[in-house]
Amino acid sequence: MSESGKELLERVQRELMPGEHDNRLIPLVASGEAPLSVLGALAAEQHRIISSDWRSFLTLAAQAVDPAGREVFSTLAGGEGIALAKLGDFAAACGLDDDAIRAYRPRPGCQAYPAYLAWLALNGSPRDALLAILANFAAWGGYCATISAGLREHYGFDEKGTGFFDFFATPDADLEALYPVAVQQALDGGWTPDTAIGFGRLLQGYELMFWNTLADLAG
Repeated sequence: MSESGKELLERVQRELMPGEHDNRLIPLVASGEAPLSVLGALAAEQHRIISSDWRSFLTLAAQAVDPAGREVFSTLAGGEGIALAKLGDFAAACGLDDDAIRAYRPRPGCQAYPAYLAWLALNGSPRDALLAILANFAAWGGYCATISAGLREHYGFDEKGTGFFDFFATPDADLEALYPVAVQQALDGGWTPDTAIGFGRLLQGYELMFWNTLADLAG
């Protein structure tokens, strides 16, 4: 018997889940050891990532043939718009204004993730991109929850300063319920996940590159 969309998504998320110690920045923020300058770099890098991913999700939504997949990408794009506004509050808490964000020089290791997501939006099928992206989301919410707690405990950030991470750490039950439906619609349409799993593995690797590039700045 073939896997259902829900079973496939859960299996790929398990297979691609990073190891406990693969992300070297999260423990530094959780313990308060990451310098404020590194948090500022995180804000500036994310500003570019969110802006890029917003367009990538809109591109994928326009190309998607499955109704649930189209809705997932459209909702994710809308979420990026909300997150971008909240990101400004995090940047301000780190001491960065708009001029500082514009003047910031992004690092290749941090921008590999959005560059590859944009590549997927242009060169991969929306069905492949969907599974790769959803597999990558498995760890993201937990990272954001840990960062938010660390910012409040060790850096004195208030709810406004942590709002960006709280937004992503809080599950959207309706959206998450749509994920397996979208994967199932792709399977019902004759799609197979082999290529998508390879895409997901690369996307996960690029996300870890983002975090660990910032960890290197912490010395």
